[in-house]
Amino acid sequence: MTQATQAQQRGILMTAAAKEHMLGLREKQGKDLCLRVGVRQGGCSGLSYMMDFEDPSQIKKSDKVYDYDGFQVVCDPKSLLYLYGLQLDYSDALIGGGFQFTNPNATQSCGCGKSFSA
Repeated sequence: MTQATQAQQRGILMTAAAKEHMLGLREKQGKDLCLRVGVRQGGCSGLSYMMDFEDPSQIKKSDKVYDYDGFQVVCDPKSLLYLYGLQLDYSDALIGGGFQFTNPNATQSCGCGKSFSA
């Protein structure tokens, strides 16, 4: 199954590298947390990606939850309109490293890759 097919089935695709890094960050928190992904107004291109750990008790009925072998990625319905098909990746490269968002809905992205317009 291709990554594009997986993204269509999952809505938000997390690569193995991103998941591994997230699990390490979550372990440092010392709690069983999920990852909330969303968008908010702002950034160079109009919308900014946001992601943060959240207690699973905060998941709302309207949220879409994607399970990656026990690690949950959560997104609210409004953000999912902009993020459906998103691939979240992680690189530890010295230049350009960190989390990378590949969003098929973005019509324009800023140079830093952390904001977009749709």
